[in-house]
Amino acid sequence: MTLRQSPLVEVYDDPTLTNFGGWEMPVEFDSIRVEHTAVREAAGKFDVSHMGQVTIAGPDALELTQRLTTNDVAALAPGEAQYAGITNEDGILLDDTVVYRLPADTEDDYLFIPNAGHDGEMTERWASHREEWGLTATVTNRTQEYMMVALQGPDAQALLSERTDLPLDTLGRFEVASGVVAGVDALVARTGYTGEDGFEILCPAADATAVWTALNCQPCGLGARDTLRLEMGFLLSGEEFHPRDEPRTPYEADIDWTVALDTDFVGRDALQSQERDGNDEQLVGLELLDRGVPRHGYEVTDAEGEPLGHVTSGTMSPTLGAPIALAYLPTEYVAPDTAVRVVIRGEPKEARTRATPFIDR
Repeated sequence: MTLRQSPLVEVYDDPTLTNFGGWEMPVEFDSIRVEHTAVREAAGKFDVSHMGQVTIAGPDALELTQRLTTNDVAALAPGEAQYAGITNEDGILLDDTVVYRLPADTEDDYLFIPNAGHDGEMTERWASHREEWGLTATVTNRTQEYMMVALQGPDAQALLSERTDLPLDTLGRFEVASGVVAGVDALVARTGYTGEDGFEILCPAADATAVWTALNCQPCGLGARDTLRLEMGFLLSGEEFHPRDEPRTPYEADIDWTVALDTDFVGRDALQSQERDGNDEQLVGLELLDRGVPRHGYEVTDAEGEPLGHVTSGTMSPTLGAPIALAYLPTEYVAPDTAVRVVIRGEPKEARTRATPFIDR
């Protein structure tokens, strides 16, 4: 299989590369710890062009996107964004996404960001439902046309302000504006996947190098992106949910706040029933008290060794210096400081449940 490549591949400075969602992407440029620390203490830049970019325009762009995402798209004013789920008729997460209502000076009405490798599938989902529902909207997969850079960390605003004329101090969390970055027309959103203040910059692929090289800070790869998001308890598609391997609803995945049951979307009836009746399992944070690192698929048991659930993601937290994880457990076990065990290479290790985020941001 030929891997898709970022428009920045030619300017990477000898990173370690891997296949991620069908893309050849950098795992690390220096080391995960160096890159993680840069984001927590100063600033780091990520090539996130592997994330999909799909635009919707036309008279029914709002209705189409409202009916295919779990949050209330109608509540967005131009220049605002929201996090949402994309669910099937059973309320199972197919993907999670950020939906942007674009500024009034852009040609499209909405932009949403599918996860790596999902752009074709989600473009087809929007287009097929448009036809089924008889709506008028243009759905365009722009993943190959655009590139995205995430600039994250406490110094992100100061660094970006040197390269743009946008008044960044007036751009609020989950807001987006059009402007010029490093001489390039771009969209700048105050969004990110690290828990730090920061921005995601979207511009034409042909201008990728100009934006990337203008941001003078630590380049970061997928390794640091994963440790940063795990410390915040953020979901990763394919790990915390997957329609076949890890079928979960927003209530089970602990993102029930993205579900607007007063709107009409695919999966609403199933989720309304679950909201009424409750769910048996829920995603929760874990901190290992013994030595070891919890990994995807490791079994979680009670103190007597009875199986409770499994780890979806785990790592050694660079910030805390402790092993942390996310796991699905019965709801009666998710209260903070509940004693459990994580089985690592056949040996049960003491752990406790933790509310997320693991760190205070």
